[in-house]
Amino acid sequence: RPIAASPCLGVRRRAAAAMGRRPFKCYRYQKNKPYPKSRFNRGVPDPKIRIYDAGKKKYPVDIFPFAAHMVSVEKEQLSSEALEAARVACNKYMVKNAGKEAFHLRIRVHPWHVLRINKMLSCAGADRLQTGMRGAFGKTYGTVARVEIGQILLSVRARDVHKPQVLESLRRAKYKFPGRQRLCVSNNWGFTKLPRERYEALQAEGRLVKDGINVKVLAPKGPLDSRTLSKLPLSMLGD
Repeated sequence: RPIAASPCLGVRRRAAAAMGRRPFKCYRYQKNKPYPKSRFNRGVPDPKIRIYDAGKKKYPVDIFPFAAHMVSVEKEQLSSEALEAARVACNKYMVKNAGKEAFHLRIRVHPWHVLRINKMLSCAGADRLQTGMRGAFGKTYGTVARVEIGQILLSVRARDVHKPQVLESLRRAKYKFPGRQRLCVSNNWGFTKLPRERYEALQAEGRLVKDGINVKVLAPKGPLDSRTLSKLPLSMLGD
């Protein structure tokens, strides 16, 4: 004679199959300590965002002088899903309206913090199947980036003629995040730390050395390195 399946077991399976993701209001605020992936914290799902640079990321520093940033105005957490959605929205608008070779987009925050969830059943007879608050330390659920007030979330560098497209793409990306963000036009040259006037003055003096998307400033004094010495004429080197 076959043994009939327990009705509670069937209800439990249906509830587990129908359960969706929690709303992000449950994880928006930084309430707990940082909980990164480690050898103690295993089995963490991969973050949704895998690409942090889009567009022409290898274009040298002098191609894109204009830069704009999206800055967080709240201390909160941003999910990897929201970061990926913002990247896609910003990248799609820039490719369509400025061209795929007209910008460099960089995501400035990374989702290191691991979320947890203590799944509870909400079906008939659930009190027989679960233990309440006993062993309430949850299982890994997803990853988020912990951001502070004034922290840069996204940065875009481009040519000056594409300033309206850059600001519009960042404005559209804002709608993928909770909380408040501000768009800021940078006074610096591209992603460097040099203001535009200072950059142009140093460039006229020949004291800038390109370093990818950044520059190095040569000191006016000090010993000459071997590369600089090799460029000097022999008459200047003496005996």
